[in-house]
Amino acid sequence: MKLLLSRVAQALGCPALDPDAEVTGWSFDTRTLMPGDLFIALAGERTDGHEHVDEALGKGAVAALVSRERSGRVLRVANTQVALEDLARQARTWWGGTVIGVTGSAGKTTTKDVIAAMLGSELPVGRTVGNFNNQIGVPVSILRLPDEARYAVLEMGMNHGGEIRHLAGIARPEVGVVTNVGYAHIENFESIEGIAAAKRELIEALPANGLAVLNGDDVRVRGFAKAHAGRSVTYGMGEDCDVHPAELELMATGSRFVVEGVKFTTPLIGRHGVMSVLAGLALAREFGVRLEKTREAVAALEPSRMRGERLEVRGTLVLNDCYNSNPDAARAMLDVLRDLPGQRRVAVLGEMLELGHWAEPLHREVGQYAVASGVSVLVGIRGAARRLVEGAVSAGLDAGAAFFFEEPTAAGDYVRSIARPGDVLLFKGSRGTRVEQALARYLE
Repeated sequence: MKLLLSRVAQALGCPALDPDAEVTGWSFDTRTLMPGDLFIALAGERTDGHEHVDEALGKGAVAALVSRERSGRVLRVANTQVALEDLARQARTWWGGTVIGVTGSAGKTTTKDVIAAMLGSELPVGRTVGNFNNQIGVPVSILRLPDEARYAVLEMGMNHGGEIRHLAGIARPEVGVVTNVGYAHIENFESIEGIAAAKRELIEALPANGLAVLNGDDVRVRGFAKAHAGRSVTYGMGEDCDVHPAELELMATGSRFVVEGVKFTTPLIGRHGVMSVLAGLALAREFGVRLEKTREAVAALEPSRMRGERLEVRGTLVLNDCYNSNPDAARAMLDVLRDLPGQRRVAVLGEMLELGHWAEPLHREVGQYAVASGVSVLVGIRGAARRLVEGAVSAGLDAGAAFFFEEPTAAGDYVRSIARPGDVLLFKGSRGTRVEQALARYLE
């Protein structure tokens, strides 16, 4: 949204600068800063935005938000992070539209994008760009909402309990969507019930007249309805869910299914792709968007980069899901691999991070699940992925079809040497594992 610089200064309790200057954008990174942006100098673990203030002003920033004494076109506050949150909280009030918060252990970015696309077929909608879902990303996403938008779909992530409650206090959502509860970030919790409690914070934050949209196939998420005084709607594969598919057909090119007599085709692959669409349909129905109108939006959906992208390489079908991983997301993509036709199914799985003392048993379980899903060849990359390979062998995979590499490039070279036309390959892992390097080597 665009705001007068004087209004921003007033909201932050700063002396006014140019009364006629307008903030046309919001930036905390000089690499992507555009003329007219307000540059927010945030201090991180590795970088400090205050070191780039001069660069930002030189690139045309209308002013810089700082917490240190300096001359020039600056608004000085005690703490720039707190000021960013305060400004977003105020901007949320000025904007006055409807906020839809989306959280979950897996699939929240895709679900957020799908909801925005489907509602956007008839309504003016803004959304989180990418996965800006933390204490920086959510406030910035609010400030970057298009002025014409009346609905905002905001992704909310967390690493610890209390973080979603804090974000919800800034965004004040009227609608909360929860995709699932899984083991992502389990190292910061004593149990998966702690993760469930952290995700439930979004539903607890809804107003009494708000709406909870819940994955009805996840027993923990379905139970979140008890934390909300208002209405709840469920979506899922089960017929007991308020929104569920019929005549489901999973294909290499996507999925086909029917909801309430309307036929849908989407290029999103796998059951989890269908689940994202079902969440979108639940919202569309609630906001009066005709299901027939959403068909075009569903058909035009495309996987986000490194989130289920399909590539055809030398007669093989490759699934690029390298953006991130956790045990639940890995199992979901193994389900996709299982459902696709192919000569052999090759899974290249990197170490899953942030699992703490759960790392070894959870990697073993995923390895065993891979075998149950019909994987013919399993390649593990880095660290605890060794246990993933061991788990696969213990579940019956021939030791000659299970391999472990510390270096992603070596793994990619090996997979390229053994791949055959007709194979289907999955590349997936946590970002820190750099599975995309293995994929790049395979694609050479």
